[in-house]
This record gives sequence, C-alpha cells and structure tokens, in this order.
Amino acid sequence: MVDLQVKTRNIFGKKVKKLRQQGLIPAELYGHQIANKHLSVSQKEFKKIYQAEKEQASLINLITEDNQKIPVLIKEVGIDALTREILNIDFYQVKTGENVRVKIPIHFIGEAPATKKGFVLVKVLDEIEIESLPQNIPQHFEIDLSSLNELGQSIYVKDVKTKKEVKILNDPEAVIATIITHKEEAPKETPPAATSPELTEQPNLS
Repeated sequence: MVDLQVKTRNIFGKKVKKLRQQGLIPAELYGHQIANKHLSVSQKEFKKIYQAEKEQASLINLITEDNQKIPVLIKEVGIDALTREILNIDFYQVKTGENVRVKIPIHFIGEAPATKKGFVLVKVLDEIEIESLPQNIPQHFEIDLSSLNELGQSIYVKDVKTKKEVKILNDPEAVIATIITHKEEAPKETPPAATSPELTEQPNLS
C-alpha cells in the first residue's frame, strides 16, 4: 500500500489558489460514519500516485501530521479543463467489513486476428465498476483480444472472470471490445449507474 503525506487544511474558498501556487492540492477526506476532514497534499507526490492508479487500482495510506495511517480510495479528482492541472481531490476512508464501490482499469492483452482481415477493433470500456471488501479489490482486469477473429464478434462484461468475493456492477451485456467495419458503428458506452460510493455492512466472521 502506497503512503501519501497529508496536512490539515485551514484555507478555504478562493484562498486555496495560494495553496496551489505552493505546490499543494486541496483535498477532502470523508467516509461512512466519520467526520469530514479538510486536507492538503503535495501536487508532485499525488501525481505520481494518480498516474499509477490509472494503471491499477489500489488502496492508499494517508499519513497525517501525527503519523496516523488512514486507508483510503481516490474517489474523485477535479481537473482544470484548459490547463489539465489537478484542482482538488476527494478521498474515501475505507473500513474493515464494509464493501466499497470502485472502478477497476482494464488492461487489454493480445491482438485481435480480425484486424489482419481489414476489420476495425473498437475498445468501448476502459474500466469496470465493482463492489467488494477493500482487501479483495483487484488491481486491474485483463481482457484477451485474441478471441476476436471475425466481424461482429465482441467481448462482454459477462465474459470477465473474477473471484466470487467481487461483484461486477456493470450491465453483463455491456460491450468491452468489438470488431466492426467502420469506427462510426461502435456501440456507445453505458454511463455508470452510481456516482457516489455505497457501503454494505458485512457480518463479522471471525
């Protein structure tokens, strides 16, 4: 689990611009039955972690000023549409025994033989939303394209293999990748059903 140093933030509103000028990003920490906390993090250090998160999902330990470790997920990152700079971050604190919803990146492997016949491979999804206990969160899903031999063949969400402790939330019939003749025929991605985390209490089996 990666560690990220954070500091308590007492600057709000338009004044957070000064934080960004100092190389810091304003952040919020929230979670189920915990009080929200206002934080700031190093822009340089967070960018390293955020780039890695795009490749594989993982928990992060926020390290507070009193050396407390708080396990979190990155739930939302605000990005400036023009400069692409990170404006703010939402962290979600996870707890043992509580399911969390998180989007897991897809890694495509292999080549689709149909492309050698002149057809076009279209990758429709680049992540899959799941619900599981924090310790069961997969880092990524591997999708093998080598089964796509002919026009019209597709790989669906229902084809994704995962352990029984992980529940996939996407529509099972949603297309992950497909073979078409022209790019404009590509199926549209179904928007995610939920925009905020939902928790499910789990029984203590110990």
